[in-house]
Amino acid sequence: MKTTDDLTALAREALDALGVDRDRWCADDGAVRARSPLTDADLCGVRAHTAAEVTDAIARADQAFRVWRTTPAPVRGALVKRLGELIGEHAEQLATLVTIEAGKIHTEALGEVQEMVDICDFAVGLSRQLYGRTMPSERVGHRLQETWQPIGVVGVISAFNFPVAVWSWNTAIALVCGDTVVWKPSEQTSLCALGCDALLRRAIAETGAPASVHELVVCGREAGAALVDDPRVALVSATGSTRMGREVGPRVAARFGRSLLELGGNNAVIVTPSAHLDQAVASIVFGAAGTAGQRCTSTRRLLVHRSVADEVIGRVARAFDSLPAGDPFADGVLLGPLINASAFDAMQDALAAARAQGGDVVTGGERIDAGMGGHWVRPALVRMPAQEGVVLHETFAPILYALVYDDFDEALALHNAVPQGLSSGLFSNDVREAETYLGPEGADTGIANVNAGTSGAEIGGAFGGEKETGGGRESGSDAWRAYMRRATNTINYSGSVQLAQGVDFG
Repeated sequence: MKTTDDLTALAREALDALGVDRDRWCADDGAVRARSPLTDADLCGVRAHTAAEVTDAIARADQAFRVWRTTPAPVRGALVKRLGELIGEHAEQLATLVTIEAGKIHTEALGEVQEMVDICDFAVGLSRQLYGRTMPSERVGHRLQETWQPIGVVGVISAFNFPVAVWSWNTAIALVCGDTVVWKPSEQTSLCALGCDALLRRAIAETGAPASVHELVVCGREAGAALVDDPRVALVSATGSTRMGREVGPRVAARFGRSLLELGGNNAVIVTPSAHLDQAVASIVFGAAGTAGQRCTSTRRLLVHRSVADEVIGRVARAFDSLPAGDPFADGVLLGPLINASAFDAMQDALAAARAQGGDVVTGGERIDAGMGGHWVRPALVRMPAQEGVVLHETFAPILYALVYDDFDEALALHNAVPQGLSSGLFSNDVREAETYLGPEGADTGIANVNAGTSGAEIGGAFGGEKETGGGRESGSDAWRAYMRRATNTINYSGSVQLAQGVDFG
């Protein structure tokens, strides 16, 4: 098992390999404390930006935007292409930092880094496909078209659980769209941010892009408020809790800025009588226990038909009991720790509330001694008599609430009767159930899967959800439009003045 000294040495090696200037960023008295949930101990201090320095960074990004917006999009794509190459070359070092700071098992950390490479590939192609439309005009000798233009400075606020991928989703797309980026990472994963920024700094230098197309600000909530309130920040893309979104959204809207919010999830899997149970159980276990239940897409509710309920619940419970916990760098380990003691306390409070509401804890919930000092827990499976109270709220921990249903309409009603609307999964081999679930009366989530779980989205599709999840969309499909402004253009080549709708202003 690794000690805090071991993890500190690994982090230093990774930072040096990534080109981070540790003399500039790391200091014993740094206001931000880099720590590892593996040992629940500090690794080092990191220099924090003041509110004034955040404002200065926004000003630099705003000036860089004046140049970057007129740079041809394929040239902008060359920067992102080089970034993707550098990420691929340093995947092991980035994944090491993700494991150390976020506590992910190393295969999950490597998977997160691969998402970064994939989104860079996607964005490079997009740099030649920022298409508008041409529309027929009602006037002779006129043409209508729409064009998409860069929007300005994009503020990115990211969370600890995906410390590198979510940044890349926003940054790769924003850069090819002609925007500049100011990034405030989670204070809990500042070393991951330093590594990403160092690689992008190198790509900027190698491709000749303006130095301030990207600015990293490591700071707390108060200093980071400038990203939310500064009118030069055209779009704030924020990932975090619904509580955070309730603060950020209105403040950005008050100054008529744009916000892209990726907030809480309360994701359900429906298991029907026709489901392939091996497929369903494997997906449920990963969805509920992967990343120790600390994904916005984690499976938190299991809605299972009465005819298969005992079998499915029993199999999931046995899987939870057998998941190996320990050093996330070790082969075969599948459970990492919760991010901190507060997360553990929140899990215990939620389990106590579930019991008080008549829930039966089938298995799990207890702390595991993984030999490293962090807060490891056995994933909890709780059979609930009704979907109310604690089940309606997201607890960022590995708790799976199981509810039994009798007919498909009841399952859909349960599925949709929560405030959140991010991700969902249906396991069924009944085509009518599948089509209903994907239709207008079906799942009300931004991501709806058939015979696939709630976690593990690909970058090719737009990522995001509805209701209290915030309504934002990141990553693939046409999510790029959130980072640009639309202009409708009329071109009159007729040689005369013609007013629309036949108006005569004679």
